[in-house]
Amino acid sequence: MSQPPKDPAPHSTGPPDRQTLRLLERHLSSDSLVAETAFDPDSYEPRLLRGLLDAGRYPDTVTAARLDIRWFTTGDFSVHYVEEHEDGERWECRWDRHPNTHNTRLHFHKPPTATEITDLELPSLHPLEVYSTVLTAIEQRIETLWSSQ
Repeated sequence: MSQPPKDPAPHSTGPPDRQTLRLLERHLSSDSLVAETAFDPDSYEPRLLRGLLDAGRYPDTVTAARLDIRWFTTGDFSVHYVEEHEDGERWECRWDRHPNTHNTRLHFHKPPTATEITDLELPSLHPLEVYSTVLTAIEQRIETLWSSQ
């Protein structure tokens, strides 16, 4: 697992951080919210970690949910949460740290469409702290979905 360097390259995310992706996969696979994990393109040279969430934890209006994680050796990342609904709509948001022209390097794409973006502050950029922040937000989202039934 790589720690974010003090001065990451200003215009590059760098190569995938496979060690961090494998660490996050171990945590996802032991989480009761996660039904299945998979690496893309494979576990030898992963570039993307996908966690398929247990649809049984959601109201029937949600047909599928997943978490797509990219992590880079520069400490940059993208954690994308997507819900698919029975009416064909998607509800999504994304926690990002990467070079861009629209916000600070660390930013959040707000739900429901992930098109509105705001700068983000996190207490830590450690992968497990980011993971904890995201999973807490997903648990709160599920509670909101159930309470609106």
